[in-house]
Amino acid sequence: MQFQWDWLCLGVLIISSVTAEIENEETLDADVEMEDFDKQSEEADGDTEKSSLQVVYQTPKPTGEVYFTETFDGVLAGWVLSKTKKEDTDDNIAKYDGRWEVEELKENTVPGDRGLVLKSVAKHHAISAMLTKAFIFDNKPLIVQYEVNFQEGIDCGGAYIKLLSSNDDLNLEYFFDKTPYTIMFGPDKCGEDYKLHFIFRHKNPKTGEYDEKHAKRPDVDLKKFYLDKKTHLYTLVLKPDDTFEMLIDQSVVNKGSLLEDMVPPVNPPKETEDPSDKKPDDWDERPKIPDPNAVKPDDWDEDEPSKIEDPDAVKPEGWLDDEPQYVPDPNAEKPKDWDEEMDGEWEAPQIPNPKCESAPGCGQWVRPMKNNPNYKGKWKAPMIDNPNYQGIWSPRKIPNPDYFEDLHPFKMTTVSAIGLELWSMTPDIYFDNFIICSEKEVADRWAADGWGLKKLVASANEPGMFSQLVTAAEDHPWLWVLYILTLALPVGLGVLFCWPAKVKKVDEGIDFKKMDISKPITKGELKQEREELEDDEIELEEEKENEDTAEDEDEGGEGIDEDEENEVADGSQEEGDKSNKSGSEDEMKEADEGTSSGDGPLKSVRKRRVRKD
Repeated sequence: MQFQWDWLCLGVLIISSVTAEIENEETLDADVEMEDFDKQSEEADGDTEKSSLQVVYQTPKPTGEVYFTETFDGVLAGWVLSKTKKEDTDDNIAKYDGRWEVEELKENTVPGDRGLVLKSVAKHHAISAMLTKAFIFDNKPLIVQYEVNFQEGIDCGGAYIKLLSSNDDLNLEYFFDKTPYTIMFGPDKCGEDYKLHFIFRHKNPKTGEYDEKHAKRPDVDLKKFYLDKKTHLYTLVLKPDDTFEMLIDQSVVNKGSLLEDMVPPVNPPKETEDPSDKKPDDWDERPKIPDPNAVKPDDWDEDEPSKIEDPDAVKPEGWLDDEPQYVPDPNAEKPKDWDEEMDGEWEAPQIPNPKCESAPGCGQWVRPMKNNPNYKGKWKAPMIDNPNYQGIWSPRKIPNPDYFEDLHPFKMTTVSAIGLELWSMTPDIYFDNFIICSEKEVADRWAADGWGLKKLVASANEPGMFSQLVTAAEDHPWLWVLYILTLALPVGLGVLFCWPAKVKKVDEGIDFKKMDISKPITKGELKQEREELEDDEIELEEEKENEDTAEDEDEGGEGIDEDEENEVADGSQEEGDKSNKSGSEDEMKEADEGTSSGDGPLKSVRKRRVRKD
């Protein structure tokens, strides 16, 4: 049995070790290419301005047809700063005078990789550039992709981009918030509202006016992308079949249809409410009405108060009626600069009466209030179903004069420029590696050469597993319970399967001994037998004395017989003593060894043999 428990304990320990090893391997397998970087990151000097990895960075190059690319690794060419002012804003902050810089990341730096950084706080920023060639919404998908890093976190501000609509009046030096755009896409946050915008301006085919259509909010939690100070990849995919996808770090966070998942809908309803229709005066919308036949009961007293004094209450013993609850502070002193003409007569501040601390109360005692059992309140007639109920009135429907049907909202206004028009209360928002194309493979390859390398460097520079667990528990305290349970499980299994086995074995040994000892012979029986043996010895001695006396009276010729009888008597006594001694020893030995109850008859035979001798 012990052998089986030992193997079970060993199995538990092996399973625990294997589980820990599997978890470790899963962490490592999440990115196989990180193995070499992890070894090098252990030797990092902690310098945040230099990469802890000896990486070779090469500026990404597009592998297919593109409409726009920008890496910011060379000279900032083609980008135009806005020189205009924001409308409907105070003049002191209306100007787009926010500062932009091209620089490397503060943390997890990749040597040679630079980006566009928003530097100013509480200022309007606007910068834009023309596309290499305009994108026409025809039969090719539109893919917009770029990187963002909130290096200082984000309090209130955005990092979205605008794809500006083509028109003859487009002048990038006058790019501002009212400049017509076709698509707006990217992260935005203020307070605790974390957003990922996708807005497109749809042209009404009947009126020619443009309306903004907003994608429904994603169901995922976006908070971590704004606060972890890592570079994240934002991708928008619009397809000719009028569907869209929004991705963060190449994972879909929102998708839907341009016809069904936009607010407000692209196409208006076919019918609308008649604005000239009015509710009739006799229209009854009340589902319930007071019962007109109900009568207030005669014993209903509306004047009864809801609370009354408790007549059974008794003033506590020791109540100090003559002592006020508050008294002037005897230690207070009038300020030296107190002017009675200006400030009036000075009075010491009030403090709780120290005499009331040991008493149940001070001041005038008042009976406590209790609920009035006779209180019923104002009487109201019970409600019944309204026999004249007609339902909730609504205007009649008429054909919508503004109705139209656009079955292909993907065919938007042509895009010819890209711009960033932002306000932020947090500086150092990092932008990098813009690309606009039509092929997903081109965008993925572009991301691998830029964002993929940043991700590897950031992952290599992350703290160890223990530090990450502690950091996660600081953000989510409930994780401590999970950690404790995870650590306690192997210990609990070991105690459950190993410790009780030993205890059970000891208990089995004790039970076995108890079973051996519990025999029919008791101490009382042994004592009784010993007393009987002593009585037999006394009888033998008396018989011997009687025989000696009788032998002295016999004739001398019987001396030989006498001697023989004495020898026989002595032998008998010796045999009796030996038998008694042997019997006692046998009884003790048999009692200690727990033999069977068959010794009883044996002892009886010995007794009878002694008596016979």
